[in-house]
Amino acid sequence: MKDLYSISEVAEAFGISVAALRFYEERGLVRHSERRGRVRHYTREDLAALAYAQLWHEDGLLTLAETSAIVGSEHIADRLALITSQRDAMLDRMAKLERAVAVLTHMLGCRTDKALDCPMTGAYIRGRVDAALDGTPHTTDFWPAPGPGTSPGPDAPAS
Repeated sequence: MKDLYSISEVAEAFGISVAALRFYEERGLVRHSERRGRVRHYTREDLAALAYAQLWHEDGLLTLAETSAIVGSEHIADRLALITSQRDAMLDRMAKLERAVAVLTHMLGCRTDKALDCPMTGAYIRGRVDAALDGTPHTTDFWPAPGPGTSPGPDAPAS
């Protein structure tokens, strides 16, 4: 097994460009151990740092700034606070995306010629218009809340 790996070998092995690897270095996410001529070389320990950064950036879907903050955190409490914040933001985005998929699924299945003729869509649109004209916050949801002993329609999002 080799002791050192060139920047091009590392980039190819990790599926990133040489420019991206250099940018990771600029951000402090990875470092090279030595240069041979003008070529940067990395040890397995350096590569572990790169894989750790990729865990956060690619698998955790964090920005490079967020990745840098987590990788650079020296205390577990700081790291856990950053992770919790990002996870909570992702859960919020996921809920919004699930709702959007459910709305689009309903709209695909709605067989009225005009959207306002659909009982669900029409009621929702009229509620938004009324709220806007009254100057009040729009508080109704596209999906009606199930009443006692009822459940949402077949294309309603899971709770």
